[in-house]
Amino acid sequence: MNKPFVVGIAGGSASGKSTFADLLVEALDGLKIEVFHMDHYFKPEERRPHVKAPVTGIVYTDDNHPDTMDIPQMRRDLAASIESGSAHASGRAAADVIVAEGLLTLYDDEICGMLDLRLFMECRPDERIVRRLRRNMSCGLGFDEIANVYLDMVRYRHDEYVEPSKWRADLILNGSSFSNKALAVVADAVRTGATRNRAE
Repeated sequence: MNKPFVVGIAGGSASGKSTFADLLVEALDGLKIEVFHMDHYFKPEERRPHVKAPVTGIVYTDDNHPDTMDIPQMRRDLAASIESGSAHASGRAAADVIVAEGLLTLYDDEICGMLDLRLFMECRPDERIVRRLRRNMSCGLGFDEIANVYLDMVRYRHDEYVEPSKWRADLILNGSSFSNKALAVVADAVRTGATRNRAE
């Protein structure tokens, strides 16, 4: 069975990873796509690590640390989908393209090694915090709660785990203002790769 073409999308919190993944799926109309969201692999809250903020000393549940997600399970699921050519060997039609997106998609060595195309969404920190505020406040969280978590913890984890993984990317994309030209270039590359894989 032909190997699917595998795309990885990484970037900081609220950088546009999921949005770009959705746009890419739309641009690949006619191909069979399987999408893996790293956010679906969060461990139960009681199993997530906790961290003391370096300045305030407040202890938070650390949702931006590699140990907060079941990355080994995501590796297994992704590898099984690649191996079988269909999502989790479920009997559905084989995927032409697999998209894996999440904070640490390019950080994890094994996941990164499975990717045919590595993308990183670049977006300034001030814009990402505003997006994060809008998104989380719409879910009922308060301004101070969201801002404190970001300033006390999220930005440090970004610098530690997410930002360095940018240099593993094949392409760094503008997460502040999505470019239709960039989307078309990526979609064309993915179609070409998927076609090549089917022909082999």
